[in-house]
Amino acid sequence: MADVETRNNEAENRYEAYVDGELAGSAYYELDDERIVFTHTEVDDKFEGHGVGSALARFALDDVRATGGHRVVPRCPFIKGWIDRHPDYRDLTR
Repeated sequence: MADVETRNNEAENRYEAYVDGELAGSAYYELDDERIVFTHTEVDDKFEGHGVGSALARFALDDVRATGGHRVVPRCPFIKGWIDRHPDYRDLTR
């Protein structure tokens, strides 16, 4: 599996993961002054099980932390589960 390239597509309100230039997954969000609400994450079937979702979650949450000020509301079961398995990100939800 090639490296996963990630970015925040603010115009579409989603974080995106690319593999070899192909969109492999997205984590959708809603943003206000205080919160970023993750609503849905999807990974294309052909990239399932290759770490795309984890790379996407880590990048998105690291970006939220770096830009500061927003509390994460993980309505998306994937993002919620990822945070549950990585307790060093739980502070973002408080």
